[in-house]
Amino acid sequence: MSVKHITTGSPFEKQIGYSRAVVADGWVFVAGTTGYDYASMTMPDSIEEQCRNTLDTIAKALEEAGSGLDHVVRVNYIVPNTDEWPACWPITSAAFAKARPAATMISAQLQNPEMKIEIEVTARVPG
Repeated sequence: MSVKHITTGSPFEKQIGYSRAVVADGWVFVAGTTGYDYASMTMPDSIEEQCRNTLDTIAKALEEAGSGLDHVVRVNYIVPNTDEWPACWPITSAAFAKARPAATMISAQLQNPEMKIEIEVTARVPG
C-alpha cells in the first residue's frame, strides 16, 4: 500500500504530529481543519469566514491528492456554539452541492477559543 502525506505548513501539524491529509488506496483522509489563513496565521472573527477558509484549505489538500470537493463522501463538522452553525449552511451546501456527502455535526470545544468550526472529510481519488 502506498501512502502519501500532504501538509499545509501549519505549525500545528509539526507540533501535534499529524498530516493535513493522507492518501491511501484511493482514499483521501483530511484531518480536522480550522479557519486559519495559513499565509498570515490569522483567524477571522466570523464563523462564515472561518468556514470559507477551512473549506479552501481542504480543497487545496484534496487537489494535491488528485481529488476535490466533488469527491467527498463523508464530512464531519465540529462547532462549539451550535447557534452559529446555521450561518455556515449556505457555504457548505455550495461547496458540497455535487458530492452531497454523508455528514455529521458535532458540538464540542475546539483546541483554541477563537476557533468556531473544524471540518474533516473523507474523499475518493477519481479513476
